[in-house]
Amino acid sequence: MFNRTTLLVIASALAAGLGLVAARHVFAPAAADAPALKAVHLIDPREIPAFSLRQSDGTQLVPGELKGHWTLVFLGFTHCPDVCPTTLAEMAKAQKQWEALPETTRPRLLFVSVDPDRDTPDRVGEYAHAFHRDTLAATADVPTLERFARSVGLVFEKMPPAAGAPADAYAVDHSATMVTLDPEGRMAGLVQPPLDPAAIAADLTTLTKTTR
Repeated sequence: MFNRTTLLVIASALAAGLGLVAARHVFAPAAADAPALKAVHLIDPREIPAFSLRQSDGTQLVPGELKGHWTLVFLGFTHCPDVCPTTLAEMAKAQKQWEALPETTRPRLLFVSVDPDRDTPDRVGEYAHAFHRDTLAATADVPTLERFARSVGLVFEKMPPAAGAPADAYAVDHSATMVTLDPEGRMAGLVQPPLDPAAIAADLTTLTKTTR
């Protein structure tokens, strides 16, 4: 999905957006007593700035709404030709495996559309729920999305349409990595492709049962 130029832009944005915080936190391993995991790479938890996204049901999604659960955050958009539908389909397999966990602590997936010009909250919800009904879906205006993405070490960039194509035939390049938030709403890990739904489900189940 990324060409060479885009990769360079993303690398630069990541370096600028994470800076010294990334050096100390994003790439810092978790404590030695952390549970053994296969898909989730734990890091030292760090607080993320306050944010407010618009959920598919019209309500605001703020940090407090994510507390009490382990949450995987994934950026995308409904016109995405490959990474988004593949990721949501793979994650639906993981979500089905942890459905047996209590709803009050069950892990969650948050799909955030970074294409607000085409993706209304309703559309984002319909798209995400077609893969799994429990997926949280949200979006916001571009400045808000940029701040949110930057705060969790993710990036996105709107790409111009091909010559001669309609103005709305653009794409949005975005990180394929998912960010893991702990039950305190802190950035606490990463899940990188290729995805292994069984391993992700097992890891999130372990984290849910061992973290209170």
